[in-house]
Amino acid sequence: MTWKRVATAAVLIPVVVGLVLWGSTAMLAVGMALVILLALFEFFALGDAIGHRAYRFWTASCALFLVFAQWEAAKGPPEPLVYSVDRIIGIGGTVLITPTVEDVFFVFLLGVTVLTLWTKRPKVEALPAAGISSSGLLLVALPLTFAILLHGIGTFGPSLLFFVLVITWVGDTAAYFVGRSMGKHKLAPVLSPNKTWEGTMASLMGALVVALVFRRFVNILLAHLIGMAVVGNLAGQAGDLLESAFKRSAGVKESGTLLPGHGGVLDRIDALILAIPVVWYYWIWIYSPIR
Repeated sequence: MTWKRVATAAVLIPVVVGLVLWGSTAMLAVGMALVILLALFEFFALGDAIGHRAYRFWTASCALFLVFAQWEAAKGPPEPLVYSVDRIIGIGGTVLITPTVEDVFFVFLLGVTVLTLWTKRPKVEALPAAGISSSGLLLVALPLTFAILLHGIGTFGPSLLFFVLVITWVGDTAAYFVGRSMGKHKLAPVLSPNKTWEGTMASLMGALVVALVFRRFVNILLAHLIGMAVVGNLAGQAGDLLESAFKRSAGVKESGTLLPGHGGVLDRIDALILAIPVVWYYWIWIYSPIR
């Protein structure tokens, strides 16, 4: 029901906005760790529905390790050409190597190998367990950790992350109301019967309006704000459909029931799974090199 959606949003949005705009990147990393764990376990539940039991504890541990690695990366210089910072840090006469995403995935691989070969699970579960565990880390945890990188881009970071959130929220709202009132042409009836082309266009237009509004508050060329709004919005809509495909595969309507009116955490942040990393790479590959 609409009132439940509004009430839930009214509670969550101020918390999220406060954390993004006024919290430190470390605080954001802690918040993202919680969101990732909740979304990850909902993803595991989708796997359970089709008989694919994940290595839950190990995958969740590696997801937290991934959050830490991205936080370490965010502390380095934000410019793309020097993004690969020196990994060697001397502390009190000792030498530490800061972890990277590649390190996390290698450790994850070693753990899956051990769990597959030396646990008492039936061997018929080996491939499904490895598959759903890897999918959770790759398709849920990794993309969401890009919020930490985005937030860590100097003075622009919090505003950019907030920008992604707003184009997603406004786009979702526009698509919801326009789709319900005017939608006639189905976008992807097999995956999401309620989504329409009219809603899709309304979502994109809403994102463009957000870009125009943000130009008054951030020192970024309007052309680039529009570019990030377009690619971020389209990526977000693709992420929404991707999660719908997962749910259809599992035979469920919602990923969970934690958020009244919205379903589960994964239902609420599905668009951000692609929108956040796409905007990050726009910044790194397109905006920063020509700035």
